[in-house]
Amino acid sequence: MVSKTDETSPVAADTREGKELENDIGKEACDCAHSSGMPLVNGDAGHDHSETENHKERVDDETRVDDENEQEVIVIQDTGFTVKMHAPGIEPFDLQVSPQEMVQEIHQVLMDREDTCHRTCFSLQLDGNVLDNFSELKSIEGLHEGSNLKVVEEPYTVREARIHVRHIRDLLKSLDPSDSYNGIDCNSLSFLSMFTEGDLGETGKRKRKGSELEQIDCTPPEHILPGSKERPLLFLQPQTKETKPLQCLKVLTMSGWNPPPGNRKMHGDLMYLYVVTMEDRHVSITASTRGFYVNQSTTYIFNPKPANPSFLSHSLVELLSQTSPIFKKNFATLQKKRVQRHPFERIATPFQVYSWTAPVMEHAMDCVRAEDAYTSRLGYEEHIPGQTRDWNEELQTTRELPRKNLPERLLRERAIFKVHSDFAAAATRGAMAVIDGNVMAINPGEETKMQMFIWNNIFFSLGFDVRDHYKDFGGDNAAYVAPTNDLNGVRAYNAVDVEGLYTLGTVVVDYRGYRVTAQSIIPGILEREQEQSVIYGSIDFGKTVVSHAKYLELLEKTARPLKIQKHNVLSEKDDEVELCSSVECKGIIGNDSRHYILDLLRTFPPDLNFLPVEGEELPEECSKMGFPKEHRHRLSCLRQELIEAFVEHRYLVFMKLAALQLMQQKANRQEKDCAAMTENGSSCLTGAVENNKTVLEDVDPKSKEVTLNAYKAVGSVSNTSFDIRFNPDIFSPGVRFHDPDCEELQKQKQLLKDAAAFLVSCQIPSLIKDCVDQTVLPMDGATLAEAIHQRGINIRYLAKIVQLVSKSLARQQLDHIHKLGVTELITRSVKHIFKIYLQGVELSGLSVAISHFLNCFLSSFPNPVAHLPTDELVSKKKRNKRKPRHLGNADNTAWASMTPQELWRNISNEAKSYFSFSMDCESVDQAVELYGLQKISLLREICVKSGIQILLKEYNFDSRHRPTFTEEDILNIFPVVKHVNPKASDAFHFFQSGQAKVQQGFLKEGCELINEALNLFNNVYGAMHVEICACLRLLARLNYIMGDYNEALSNQQKAVLMSERALGVDHPNTIQEYMHLALYCFANGQLSTALKLLYRSRYLLLLVYGEDHPEMALLDSNIGLVLHGVMEHDLALRFLESALAINGKYHGVKSLKVALSHHLVARVYESKAEFRSALQHEKDGYTIYKNQLGDNHEKTKESSEYLKYLTQQAVALQRTMNEIYRNGSSSSILPLKFTASPMAGVLEQLNVINGILFIPLSQKDLENLKAEVQRRQQLQETVKRVEQGETTEEKVTAPHHREKSQTTIESSTEQASA
Repeated sequence: MVSKTDETSPVAADTREGKELENDIGKEACDCAHSSGMPLVNGDAGHDHSETENHKERVDDETRVDDENEQEVIVIQDTGFTVKMHAPGIEPFDLQVSPQEMVQEIHQVLMDREDTCHRTCFSLQLDGNVLDNFSELKSIEGLHEGSNLKVVEEPYTVREARIHVRHIRDLLKSLDPSDSYNGIDCNSLSFLSMFTEGDLGETGKRKRKGSELEQIDCTPPEHILPGSKERPLLFLQPQTKETKPLQCLKVLTMSGWNPPPGNRKMHGDLMYLYVVTMEDRHVSITASTRGFYVNQSTTYIFNPKPANPSFLSHSLVELLSQTSPIFKKNFATLQKKRVQRHPFERIATPFQVYSWTAPVMEHAMDCVRAEDAYTSRLGYEEHIPGQTRDWNEELQTTRELPRKNLPERLLRERAIFKVHSDFAAAATRGAMAVIDGNVMAINPGEETKMQMFIWNNIFFSLGFDVRDHYKDFGGDNAAYVAPTNDLNGVRAYNAVDVEGLYTLGTVVVDYRGYRVTAQSIIPGILEREQEQSVIYGSIDFGKTVVSHAKYLELLEKTARPLKIQKHNVLSEKDDEVELCSSVECKGIIGNDSRHYILDLLRTFPPDLNFLPVEGEELPEECSKMGFPKEHRHRLSCLRQELIEAFVEHRYLVFMKLAALQLMQQKANRQEKDCAAMTENGSSCLTGAVENNKTVLEDVDPKSKEVTLNAYKAVGSVSNTSFDIRFNPDIFSPGVRFHDPDCEELQKQKQLLKDAAAFLVSCQIPSLIKDCVDQTVLPMDGATLAEAIHQRGINIRYLAKIVQLVSKSLARQQLDHIHKLGVTELITRSVKHIFKIYLQGVELSGLSVAISHFLNCFLSSFPNPVAHLPTDELVSKKKRNKRKPRHLGNADNTAWASMTPQELWRNISNEAKSYFSFSMDCESVDQAVELYGLQKISLLREICVKSGIQILLKEYNFDSRHRPTFTEEDILNIFPVVKHVNPKASDAFHFFQSGQAKVQQGFLKEGCELINEALNLFNNVYGAMHVEICACLRLLARLNYIMGDYNEALSNQQKAVLMSERALGVDHPNTIQEYMHLALYCFANGQLSTALKLLYRSRYLLLLVYGEDHPEMALLDSNIGLVLHGVMEHDLALRFLESALAINGKYHGVKSLKVALSHHLVARVYESKAEFRSALQHEKDGYTIYKNQLGDNHEKTKESSEYLKYLTQQAVALQRTMNEIYRNGSSSSILPLKFTASPMAGVLEQLNVINGILFIPLSQKDLENLKAEVQRRQQLQETVKRVEQGETTEEKVTAPHHREKSQTTIESSTEQASA
């Protein structure tokens, strides 16, 4: 079923996936991929096959691409060809296509081209034969290079007419950002083009010929200068000069005369439209099977006859151009502008990104949005055969697609990803409809919290404890976390991807204070009682438990990757039941005979640090830190990342133990052997060598015993291999075991305690160490949480991390982590309070309530008052007769009495009770003062976490005379959505092996692999995705290092656009992408653009965090250097001195980074001829180099040379001055040699501070280097083999490189300057 729907859903008239990747992406993504439908792997014919094959063989060991796949990858690299398109009314044109594409994708391209965009209802014909939309081009006979394809207009149906009107609406709105601000249809914002003034690269260069230095205005805006305290918000979303986009029509809407009466239907009338042109002409239009014409109806009189003169047009645009001259002119201009925008500014993102601020937008009439709002359809539902989509069927069928070879896997992953992003969008829309009260419950008689809903084939339930289901686990608190735990379980099982085992599509949506779980529906589940359908697991947390052979067989396949221990539990009749998951994991066979598992909330073992159990002692590491602590609910689980890290750690321990014991054995044996062998005259040495060979394969019982002991010591469940597994049911209330004291269970309990201890004794300290080394550089709450999660630490440990940071010896270097941690603790506590607060507010009071809450939270105004909406106060009696349909409390005005003092008391209590963090702050100003926080950053965090959208304007937080927020400032409330992110596995393997090659120094091979990965990513995700962004960033860096500055610029520009669109305009990742782009702009000679990008970067970092951040030092060094390059010395000094101060704080005043900062400052002083200051700074730098690197290091020598030079200059200047004083102005003055900073010198310094090393090597050097790398690798492997994992890497590999996110060739400046 889905093969059809699946192909239909990404296509038809929805703009979702590739519609807008028009021809120029042919040049953009790869040579022949003009639609993301199937951008081919390396479409360019430039590769000859032999090269590709070699390159595939190189990949082989890295990516486990077996031989047959090697062939397939090449098969996929079929080159594209050109066909000639003949469309009515325009000249024939050439179009580049590729054999893998479907005919449908040519449709999409034509609907996006400037000259054919107004056509939607047409077929493509080859020699008079109509081509099937869903066939691939390679399967069409007679279609080859140079074929003529004809565009033939087809008669309309109601559906086609609707699609046409919808498409015209999209074209008219194509430059209007309101959909992006409102978070609709996967539109999102991007501001890059405002700073680059159009495109970068070649075209950009042509525009600005001539000496750029003369016209550069380098003055940074006041608010981003170092030391500025202002944090204006308006610049976050700079508005264009022409804020109103071109208007083509005043009104385009469905007419009130719809639907056509029977007799008009039989004349071919499909529907009626009502249009008001810019000339104020009111027009009624008939959409008929043959096209569009103006009829004689008015608002009150129905007259379907064609108007005089009659003009029938197949396209609405042609008809309107005929009717309105302004429409004709503006529509043409609009389409020109639309096509000029970068494709990445227009393509839809896979998942919706919401913006927390928006400017005042005028609300315009919009027939399409109006129609969507009144029908319970999901935007594009009517384009899909069979109306509503059977989500479950689609999600499961895509998983069943074959996956034996690469093309099959790509097709399967693409289908899974597409259905998934559609499902997430539908689920979000449904969840909002449920909370807004637009969906009827399936159990309307029950209390509101217990209601469940079905909409669009998706099942919705609310995050409350219904029927005391979670009574033993913490009631509503447990019911609130269960959905996210369940989602983590779904994610884990999906990643293991066992054939025959199915999970439900799951999306968790937080909206207006409620948590809604959306799930796809198991066929037949609604007709049966739950007791009958569950054939595996337990529906009452372990009282009654059943098992099933087929489920055990399927779950056993997942047990090893998920580290789950098979175990027996007792049911209420004391029968032993075998399970291979936690008890609440239920197995249900649907009517489609598929085996589903659901309720995966305890896939991972419990976290004993937050689960006090009577009579159980935790290891000393935990109790020293005050664990176990009582938590709000008893569903605290360890994260999957922690389990993986723990098992890896245990593996190292096992290797060390085994190696140690084998060594001892060997030593003992050699002594005996030597004694015996010397008699035979053979040297004991050869004996030892021989022995060494056999030790590892030796089957003698002693070494077996050794490994057996090592397995036991690390807690492996198997005696023949290293295999660590956890029993998720230990310590679950209500679960009973046959013999609770048996050794097996004690071992499983001990393993859990060890894992809890590992988290606090290894993972948290290693996180803090990484923060000190700055291998992790979070800038806001989200990136901090991500860093914590990557190491398997849960957010509930955040207060522990903050406490350890504040006690750390490197407290000063961790200042940014401390601030971020406290901000996160405060805003998360506020989020918990806000959630409950919102549940008590009814819809009409939302904006007042939210603005009141924000005033209490952030405003210095001592007593804000909430103005209740007026209708609250009128006629209470009437309203009480019917039961109101809101969830939440009966008294809907309790929220209005909140005061700032009360809120901050609650915040302190919440931080104490949830995180065990003590903060004694009675107001926001105290907190800001005490922890050095920023109100604007607190505002951003709470808006992003709770889905609030506020008006883009300047907020005065510190006024004590009026509140900061009014109800007009609250624009919208958005859902916060959690879902599974399906991965492109093959692409990811390519990406990783590309990174590995790059790290080994094989840049060209790495570059090829990463290009390959980029194509595969495009294949699976379409053109826009976070992972593609990382790929492009690395590619740009490689281009830059290999000297191709233009290509670097083009790839980095795409990375910036993608980061803005898919992550957000103020996401920390975007800030870094802007910095990289500025560097490449500078290298390309676009200086003013480079400065604008750096200023934007600095502004965003100030807004998101503030000035005092390690990344700010790098940014300021960049800005200072560029300003120095354009001779703005005073400005350059301000930024470089700021960088010097921040580097001193975060790296210690004796670090090499600080020495480099001193040198940069000295150079600027030298340019200003202030030699005394220059000497002072260079001396400081010299001292650091001398102490750190010794006298003979080249850096120390360079610095000492520069000092001599400065001294000479200073003496010369002094002499000249004395001369002037003595002889007056008549003296002959020798001109001083000032070194103007040549651009190459500045670029060199920029590369150094950004950690990019260029090593000029001859071919011979390169060969030697490669040989050396290989030699070292072999050496490493031998050592590893002999010592069986004794960690010798420290001795062998090169010094550790600092890696930020996924960029590779980066070395810390310490090494660069060393």
